[in-house]
Amino acid sequence: MGHVLVSPLNWGLGHATRDIPIIRELLSHGHEVTIATSGNALALLKKEFPECDFILFKDYPVPYSSTRFFLPKFTAFLPVLIAALAREKKKLDNILEENKYDLIISDNRMGIYSKKVPSYFITHQLRFSLPVYLWPAEMATLPINALFHTKYTGVIVPDTAPNGSNLSGKLCRSNVNATIKRTYYAGIFTSTRKVNVSEDLDFLTIISGPEPQRTKLEEIVLKQVQKLPGDKVVLLGNPQKEAERWLDGHTRVCAFVPTDEKVELMNRAKFVISRSGYTTMMELAELGKKHGLFTPTPGQTEQEYLSKYYKKNGWFLSRSQYSIKFPEDVEEAMKYRGFPDVPKTDENIKKLYREVLAHHLS
Repeated sequence: MGHVLVSPLNWGLGHATRDIPIIRELLSHGHEVTIATSGNALALLKKEFPECDFILFKDYPVPYSSTRFFLPKFTAFLPVLIAALAREKKKLDNILEENKYDLIISDNRMGIYSKKVPSYFITHQLRFSLPVYLWPAEMATLPINALFHTKYTGVIVPDTAPNGSNLSGKLCRSNVNATIKRTYYAGIFTSTRKVNVSEDLDFLTIISGPEPQRTKLEEIVLKQVQKLPGDKVVLLGNPQKEAERWLDGHTRVCAFVPTDEKVELMNRAKFVISRSGYTTMMELAELGKKHGLFTPTPGQTEQEYLSKYYKKNGWFLSRSQYSIKFPEDVEEAMKYRGFPDVPKTDENIKKLYREVLAHHLS
């Protein structure tokens, strides 16, 4: 059986959680899987897959600001990013000298690829979303991304092909042939599954994303969440801590819960409050949830675009974290209809394995 190296980015837990069904599928076929990541992603995946081997593989620094002004900091960050990518590639080369792999799967880590080993890049962003006044720069990201894509055997997009109602909107569209010919639209995949439980939890709030904005959202939510009626659970998204407390008789706050418990909570929730990170969006689509409120990470242009795209389509309401007002926003959000139905994870992952990954794993 084949040996696969899976390396998710650790900018929030989204990349790690969406890779869980891929890792499960690989293990179910008897393949050996080594996971290379760091931080919260490493902690989470160690709990999920104790049978796998792990390599501590640190990320490049996160270019997010403690303020809402992201672009200036990101521009200044580019030289740091380029240097970090070079170090990442060098470390991978050293790992490949010591161990044999039949396949490499990189989830948004642009330095994880090899000319000697079939390498796939997972991303829902074939292009970036920038403010309107930076439209020329946004278009310039298409050939820049394509240059990175040429390093890979293929690019796996966790969404359906662009059709006007796909979850990632324009983000998964490219007009550059080098990208187009490598792209495989896999459909959504998420570790979250629909289970047979009653929707008896009034509100589930999921705090996620990179620091320092994760902590800022936590502070904002905890000041207001008790204003919401009914039973509430707040997940802080910090697997390196194990703590639970009650703010009152109807409001439970958990630093971290195992994946199975999170899945149960999401299934039970009548209303979900979260970032508009793409992994969470796939989870809600998987479960067919119709009621929620999103708050994009300030300055994270992808989440800001998705929030506007969903609102324009009448799917979900979004609010800046700086203007959240419970319960008024919840009342407004109930007027939206949720995502359209899409093919689900089990079908999509089996097809991905059969049509793409299995060809490299005899």
